[in-house]
Amino acid sequence: MLADDLLNGAKAAAEYIGESPRAVYHMAEQGMLPCIRKGRKLYFRKSELDAAFRSEAA
Repeated sequence: MLADDLLNGAKAAAEYIGESPRAVYHMAEQGMLPCIRKGRKLYFRKSELDAAFRSEAA
């Protein structure tokens, strides 16, 4: 289900990937992390974060 895959905000994404919220904001700003922007709010998909870190490790 899509709602189960969605993380609400950088703090939730940071907890999911084991980084600080500041690092998540920086990576999203640099285009290193895929995110969805709605106004000032960021949303992240767990599946996309998993894929981003899998490709980085390879």
